[in-house]
Amino acid sequence: MVGPAEMARRVRGQWSGRLESLPILALSVHSACNCRCVMCDIWKANAEKREISSADLERHIDDIRALNVQRVMLTGGEPLLHRNLWSLCRQLQALRIRITLVTTGLLIEQHAADIAGTVDTVVISLDGDRETHDSIRRVKGGSERIARGVTALRATIIRPRLIARSVVQYGNFASLDHTIAAAHRIGFDELSFLAADVSSHAFNRPEPWTSERIAEVGVSESNLPGLAASIERAVESSPQQFRDGFVAGGRASLDRILQYYTALADRGDFPSVQCNTPWVSAVLEPDGSLRPCFFHPTYGPVSEGLMSTLNSTGAVAFRQELRVGSNETCRRCVCSLNLPVTRSV
Repeated sequence: MVGPAEMARRVRGQWSGRLESLPILALSVHSACNCRCVMCDIWKANAEKREISSADLERHIDDIRALNVQRVMLTGGEPLLHRNLWSLCRQLQALRIRITLVTTGLLIEQHAADIAGTVDTVVISLDGDRETHDSIRRVKGGSERIARGVTALRATIIRPRLIARSVVQYGNFASLDHTIAAAHRIGFDELSFLAADVSSHAFNRPEPWTSERIAEVGVSESNLPGLAASIERAVESSPQQFRDGFVAGGRASLDRILQYYTALADRGDFPSVQCNTPWVSAVLEPDGSLRPCFFHPTYGPVSEGLMSTLNSTGAVAFRQELRVGSNETCRRCVCSLNLPVTRSV
């Protein structure tokens, strides 16, 4: 039994040593993507398609069981491009692991029955109204395909929770109210906003973005007043969605994004970081490497097994030395996970 003091220390992400449990495991099941998003470079490596096979997953089943994994996030790339995704899901269901699907939403309609039968939460990218979303994702008719997919899932007997996730950036920062209206109209249960990651090596960036590339995606200093005004319009036009929790994190989540872009413009501090991701989760890539999160470098290949890699000398040292409040990658991170060790996921 973990005592209150030890629990508090773990929640703050300050303990070290071997990890005996891993509540969340993200499986990047397919490396390719079916969007060409302006803020992401994953699609640029579509010719080099890789995926986690049933045999790959089977090799880790004993470790997954030993680590008491409670939830698996299916990510990519686009998970629904996987040739045998439902076989992977059946392997996870046999362990009574809950599953979250993170998807562009373009293929949901044709897979609705399988999704409803295996997944309890679906996170779908939505970056604005029809025109704005399709422009950012660079897929003609993408917004309509998402709407049809959500409708198909809502028609299933047991349907998953449907979460829209929107990346606030240059192409949509001025129309947050339209994004909220679109997500509500389509039929989502919740909408979360994130800032655009412009600093890390994530999303298939071999090198950090240039200042010119950052300017194409981020919200610049000159546009900060416009973002602040857009937040005000969003709150004023959709008060019920903020009151009832439809907008995850409420106004504070949008104010945090404004603070993030203000800091990028060297006009203030980045939002404070409360994250224990490397201590409660990991990301398994289709090439067999294991990461502490999407933004930090890999621990290394899982050739010796998931548990062994997770608790390798280098991985333990990384967690011992990591200070999320001062680490440059963590300070600039656009998302965070602060999972109490007793919380059900």
